[in-house]
Amino acid sequence: MRVGIDIGGTKIEAVSIDDELNVLATFRQPVRTGPTGITAGTLEAIDAVSRDAGGRIESIGVGVPGTIRRGVIHHARNLAIESYDLEAAITAETDAPVRVSNDVNAAALGAWALRGGASTSLAYLNLGTGMAAGLVLDGRAWEGGRGMAGEIGYISADPNGPTHVEGLAGTLEGYASGSGVVGQWGVEGASAVDVFDAADAGDARAIAIRDGVYFGAASAVRVLALTFGADTIVIGGGLAGLGRSLCEGMAEHFDAWSRTSPLIASLQLDAITHLLDDERPTHAIGAAIMGGHHG
Repeated sequence: MRVGIDIGGTKIEAVSIDDELNVLATFRQPVRTGPTGITAGTLEAIDAVSRDAGGRIESIGVGVPGTIRRGVIHHARNLAIESYDLEAAITAETDAPVRVSNDVNAAALGAWALRGGASTSLAYLNLGTGMAAGLVLDGRAWEGGRGMAGEIGYISADPNGPTHVEGLAGTLEGYASGSGVVGQWGVEGASAVDVFDAADAGDARAIAIRDGVYFGAASAVRVLALTFGADTIVIGGGLAGLGRSLCEGMAEHFDAWSRTSPLIASLQLDAITHLLDDERPTHAIGAAIMGGHHG
């Protein structure tokens, strides 16, 4: 039995799986930020899924936002962590080997495995509270030399666009993330769903923000195809809930770029881009798989 923990901006989700990726037990609870809260929540989740599934834990994988180097979390803004060795903290309290990795890299590995492992270069684009991508090359997550591969939310697509990520203007995350949408809307206590509801009701400013989501997501896909050479791009996260609207909005940008550039047309961006359509807990399953990869 392998245990996988996905720590997000609002929740902790855990699974235990067998060697065939069958889910044996699941657990979910609200996240508690800061080093103490994250550690306690992770240990509680491990205990819950191991108790419910029974059997011996072979490995533990934890996916967490931020830059991860040798199990140490850096710059996890949404979790109120600047630098913290979560891997050491969990290892000290458990008997199984532990691996802490970036949550989106873990999700990418989960998406790759649940799609049958057919892709040689898969990118998972997470449009959640923030934006980042996870990359899987020949069946292994590619984290880069500094553990920052896939942090494309920091890329500026328009110098006159919304200022959102650490003072940077027009970033992909500023356009196509839950926090970016809410930041542009500027209404205290509002959510991205509120903005999209206002767009559906015909509010001009909300429609412009939603159109920015399409632009930002499409631009992220283009970056991944050009820089990583992805043959499959899977989109997940809360904004993927826009569904058909998101696909059609991105497709308009793909078509416009393809009419101008034969090179962009050759990428077939619309054909290689898919919404995550698997109802299984992809992020946590990916963390469990990654937890079994040591050495």
